[in-house]
Amino acid sequence: MKKIIYSVLFFCLIGNSTAQQTPADQQTTAYSIEGATAHLGNGEVIENSLLIFNEGKITFVGSAMATTARLGSVINAKGKHVYPGFIAANTTLGLVEIDAVKATNDQDEIGIMNPHIRSLIAYNAESKVVESMRPNGVLMAQITPRGGVLSGTSSVVQLDAWNWEDAAIKTDDGIHMNWPSSFTSGKWWLGEDPALKPDVKYAENVDEIKAYFMNAKNYLASNKEKTHLPYQATAGLFDGSKRFFIHVSGQKEITDAITVSKELGIHNLIIVNGEAADKVADLLVKNNVSVILDRPHRNPNSEDDAYDATYTIAKTLLDKGVLVSLGMEGQMERMQTRNLPFYAGTFAAFGLDKELAVQLITLNTATILGIDAFTGSLEVGKDATLFISEGDALEMRGNILIHAFIQGRSISLETHQTALWKRYSNKYKTK
Repeated sequence: MKKIIYSVLFFCLIGNSTAQQTPADQQTTAYSIEGATAHLGNGEVIENSLLIFNEGKITFVGSAMATTARLGSVINAKGKHVYPGFIAANTTLGLVEIDAVKATNDQDEIGIMNPHIRSLIAYNAESKVVESMRPNGVLMAQITPRGGVLSGTSSVVQLDAWNWEDAAIKTDDGIHMNWPSSFTSGKWWLGEDPALKPDVKYAENVDEIKAYFMNAKNYLASNKEKTHLPYQATAGLFDGSKRFFIHVSGQKEITDAITVSKELGIHNLIIVNGEAADKVADLLVKNNVSVILDRPHRNPNSEDDAYDATYTIAKTLLDKGVLVSLGMEGQMERMQTRNLPFYAGTFAAFGLDKELAVQLITLNTATILGIDAFTGSLEVGKDATLFISEGDALEMRGNILIHAFIQGRSISLETHQTALWKRYSNKYKTK
C-alpha cells in the first residue's frame, strides 16, 4: 500500500513540476514602472519614462519627471527597457505539440477548400511550446491553419490562458489561402529533374480559385435553401469584415493574387510570405495591401537576388510606404517563434531603424491583424500587455525579461526550459 501511495505522490510531483504555469489572476493593484527607456511601439521612445496601468489598461505614459502621482506597486526600472508585448503573426502555436506524434498535430484539415475551418477551437492553451514564448517577450500570436488551397480562419490569442475561450482576443480575424506557384519542379527522389520550370497548370489553378469564389458569391446572393458552410464562411471577405491572407511569393503570383482579389470584390487583402514583394511595392501601395514577411534567416530564392535580399526587404518595403509585419511560417516554425524579436533585430542590423524594427512586431502587426485599437503600443487606454527587459529586447544578450504583464496581469516567466537552465547552470560551477 505504501508503495502505491509513494508512486502516486511521485507521479503527481513529476506532473506538477512539468505542467504549464497557472494563468495569472486578474489585476487587482495598480503598477507604476518608473525610470525605464520606453519603446512605445509606434516609433517613439521616452527616456526615463513613467508608465502606469490599472485594471488591465494603461492610464499614463510619459516622463518620470512628471508630477503625476505613482499608483500601487512601484517598479524601479532605471537602466532597463519597457516594450509592448511582441505579436507573432502567421504561426501554428498551440496547434502542434510534438511533430512526430500525429495525435498532437491539428494544424490542417482534410480537403482543399476549407474556409469554414476554425483554428481557434484546436488551440491548446496548455502547450509547453506556447509557454516558452513568454520569456522572450512574445505575448500574443495569430493562430493560423495550414494546408490545402483555402486553409481556414485564423484567430489572435494572448499567451496566458486556461483555454481557447480565455485566450482569444480577436476571433476569426481572416481566411487564409495558399496561392499556386507559376513554377514547378520534378520529384528528385523519383529520378525527375528537380530544376524549376513553368507550371502548365498555373492558369487552370487560378481559374479554379476564381470559380470557387464566384460560386460562393452566387450562393450568398441566393435564398440559401441548402446550407453550405464553406461558402457561408466566405461572406466576411465580400463585406469587408474579414481579412484575406494570401500566402504567396513571386512577382507574377503576387500581382495575379491582387488582381483576382479585386475582380472578386475582395479588398481587405494581406500578402503573407511575400518573396519578391519589393519588386511590386508600387502595386501594393496603390491597392493598400500590407505584407507579413517570412523570417529573414534564409537564403534568397532567386539567383539574381543580392545575398542579403531577405535581410533588407523590410526596409525596402517600408521606405516605399508598404505596411510590413513579420510572420513565422517555415521549418520548425513553432519553436522558432520565440526568436521573433531577434528576427526583427536582424532587419535592424541591415539598415532598418531600430524603433521601426520594434514596430514590425508590435503596432504594425496589431494594425494588420485589426487589434491596434486596444494593443500593439504603449498608449493610454490600451491593454497593459507589456514587459520589462534588462536590455535591448531585439538582441539576444539584452533580451532578459524581469517582468511581463498581459492585460495587466503579472504573468510567470518560468517554463520547462528555464527549469532546465537552472538545473544545468550549476553543473560545471567550481566548488
